[in-house]
Formats: sequence, C-alpha cells, structure tokens
Amino acid sequence: MNAMVKRRVHVAAAAIISADGREVLIARRPSNVDHGGLWEFPGGKLAPYETGLGGLKRELHEELGVEIRRAQPLIRIHHEYPDKHILLDVWQVHEFSGEPFGREGQAVRWVPMKDLVNYPFPAANLPILRAVMLPTEYLISGEEEDDGQFDQRLERALVEDGVRLVQLRAKQLDDAAYLARAESALARCRQYGARLLLNGEPELLESVDADGIHLTSERLMQLERRPIAEGKWLAASTHDREQLVQAGRLGCDFVTLSPLRTTPSHPDVPPVGWHDFQELVERAAMPVFALGGMTRFDANHARAVGAQGVASIRDFWK
Repeated sequence: MNAMVKRRVHVAAAAIISADGREVLIARRPSNVDHGGLWEFPGGKLAPYETGLGGLKRELHEELGVEIRRAQPLIRIHHEYPDKHILLDVWQVHEFSGEPFGREGQAVRWVPMKDLVNYPFPAANLPILRAVMLPTEYLISGEEEDDGQFDQRLERALVEDGVRLVQLRAKQLDDAAYLARAESALARCRQYGARLLLNGEPELLESVDADGIHLTSERLMQLERRPIAEGKWLAASTHDREQLVQAGRLGCDFVTLSPLRTTPSHPDVPPVGWHDFQELVERAAMPVFALGGMTRFDANHARAVGAQGVASIRDFWK
C-alpha cells in the first residue's frame, strides 16, 4: 500500500515590527480552528496563483486593515504534521499604513520582543520567534591578547555600529583568562542591551551567566541532546547539510553556515556560494547567518536568499 501523500499548504505570515523596533504584532487564533487559542504571526494560506508577498499583502488587508509599504524575507519554515506539510513563508514588515485591528474579530496585540516567550504559539511558529528576536548582524570577536585593546574594540562595535549579538571567541587564552574576559565582555554587552554567547563548552555557563553557547561544528556532531537550558541561546557553526540537520535535532536556536566566500584565513576551503547556500538554508530548521567573507553590505542579499543576516569578524571587529 502506498504511503499517504500529505497535503501541502503554503502559508504567508508577517512579523510586523513597530516604528521603534521594540514590539511585534501578534494575533490569537479563533477557538474553532486548529491550534485555537494560541497566538501566531498574522497571515494566511496562499491561493495557487499568489506569491508569498502578494498573498501576504492581501491577507493583512483582509485580517488587519493595513497596507504593506516595505517588507523583506525573514525565514521560510517547512513543518511536518501527521496529515500535511506546511511551508511558512515569513516576511518582516518594517513599514505599513493603517492602524491594525482584528477585522475578523480576532484579538491582536503589540508585544515587546522580550515578552514573546511568554505567549503560547504553535510549534511551527517557534523558529519565527527566534528569527524575530535576533538581529541581522552577528559579531565574532577577534583574538587580541591585550585586554585593553579588546575592550576598546568591543565598545566601538556596541556603541558606534550598534551590534547587539556577540560571540566571544578567544582560542589563544587559557581558561582563567577566557573567563575573566567573558565577565568583562558580558558587563559591557549588558550595558548596551546586547547578547553575549561564549564559544566553548556548555559548562562555561556554570561560571559566567552569559546569554548562551556557540558550539564548534566538531562539538555539535558529538552531542546527542541539547546541552543547555531552553532559556539560553544555543548556536553552532555548520558547513554542510549533515551539520544543519544535527543542529535541528539538538534544538539549536540559530547557526552560522560557512564559508560563503573564500577567506584569507581558510584559502583552501571551497566556498559554498550563494546558490548552494540558499538551498541549504531552505531546509534549515532555524535562523542561519551567512559567514565567510561577509560584510554588512551583504546583509540584504543574505536576507533575500533566506538567511537571518551576516556574521563576521573582520568587518565588525575594526
């Protein structure tokens, strides 16, 4: 007997961001539909002839009475249910006209980004939550041995460039020196509202209360389960489909995928290139940052092919 062919459903959804960038609009699903009573990002099913953005414009007008003025891709999510395959085509809406309200009687609410975790969402929406809460730039720190120079460069990135997501990478430091630098970096990140992830073993969080851990690709492949609490951010370095699948299995909140371009530090490693990068990101189960020869000028291109944004050492660590 042939296996049941699942129904494929293409859904467009919107992360509508407030003018100050601090809040996002969510809506509650009616009680008489699947996942009734849970919250979601507004949108709906596309007709066969519609594109993601075209269908989203229609849905937001019908549901909320607003007109999209400026939007860009945020994330595409493939989610399997027992009876259907859902493709969630999510756009981040930066500018719109009209005052949103529930035209179909649904509850709608502006929610601070940091409070999104307090609302129950369908499982398929969880990667969207991560993408909405993450910035488009991920700074990977340099390897300076001098603490004063390190502090100066981190301060410049946080203040002048507005970086809000930092990975502390310092392979040349011994354990004591790394922990001391981590404490100093954490205090500076907290001061400017940035998140700090430590590049190393998950046990580092027992000594420094940073925002999460960034795993090397080698360590990622050794693990059998998520090594830190859900309340912390778990990231990992990936280079191919197998590692992306493993990151999804462990419940990583986001990953870097590299090298997109040939880099001076790894001149012999073949680059992924934009085409293969897009194909890999399409099936990733979490937000993906493009890494390897990236600058902040590549961020819009990266978003257009499905990435969360770009990660960099050289361009962000001046």
